[in-house]
Amino acid sequence: MAAACKRARRVPEDVTLIAVSKTHPAEAIFPLIEAGQRVFGENRVQEAIGKWPELRDRYPDLQLHGIGQLQSNKAEEAVALFDCIHSLDRVSLLTALARAMERQGRRVPCFIQVNIGNEPQKAGCAISGLPALLAQAREAEIPVAGLMCLPPAGIEPAPFFALLAKLAADNGVAGDRGGLSMGMSDDFETAIMLGATHVRVGSALFGTRG
Repeated sequence: MAAACKRARRVPEDVTLIAVSKTHPAEAIFPLIEAGQRVFGENRVQEAIGKWPELRDRYPDLQLHGIGQLQSNKAEEAVALFDCIHSLDRVSLLTALARAMERQGRRVPCFIQVNIGNEPQKAGCAISGLPALLAQAREAEIPVAGLMCLPPAGIEPAPFFALLAKLAADNGVAGDRGGLSMGMSDDFETAIMLGATHVRVGSALFGTRG
């Protein structure tokens, strides 16, 4: 990451490493915590509930990000558990999250997930629907952390990362000091070159998922 930041003429502090600990037990997470890693990502609410309360009791400075597709009926638990949510992608989820935040008195920053490759099998709002969803999030007083994407597999990701950065700028997200959650183990260096502020790295840190 430091080398990628240097090539991009960015400072490493501008990019947050999210260590994706999904499917890995607490025992596998401890070495990274002891090495100084403080930001982790989980895909599933139930899995996170099973292992993170104890970890956070032991290490109160940890941050936990929800990076997987989120069902509306899990909004209450997600708001209570996560420090940031990367998968806000539709009005029904927005409504559920806003209600949960109001009830709990807790405003959790959310990335708007964009279906950047227009893939029917993937979650994410359509590019054409992004302005409306952003407006509704702001109206509901959900803190917009930025935009997130998962580019299509098997092809060069750079054009999709560049498009997400352009969408952020065109929709005023950059003006909100918003971030770009993009890049994983295989392509985080490219993502950093194109403006990523959060990279989600799992297998490069933990090895093959359990």
